Amino acid sequence: MGEMGFSAKWIHWMTLCVESVDYFVLVNNNKEGLIISGRGLRQGDPLSLYLFIIGVKGLSSLIRDAEGHEVISGTSICCVAPPISHLLFTNDCSLFFKAGEAQARVMKNVPTMYEAASR
Repeated sequence: MGEMGFSAKWIHWMTLCVESVDYFVLVNNNKEGLIISGRGLRQGDPLSLYLFIIGVKGLSSLIRDAEGHEVISGTSICCVAPPISHLLFTNDCSLFFKAGEAQARVMKNVPTMYEAASR
């Protein structure tokens, strides 16, 4: 968020919102055991969608940068359509690139770079 121009105070506020949350453990797709924490965004909180959009902008930028350097190439649905390399929706990310070892290696490294940048 700092790279995108948000002030340190605003980043601190957002960090306080997401530092801790309540968790359920999924066992065979069934919620089991509630883990309660003291504060944080809860599932369904309207603010969480905005934070997702802000946070995932960095991931999207890394993927577009890889496309710009032509180390990955997206896929097109027809010859006149622009290529699509990724689709982001709520908490889902779908990646599209040509099947090959080199592009797979690049796409494997993108989340690692994103993790290092976003801490």
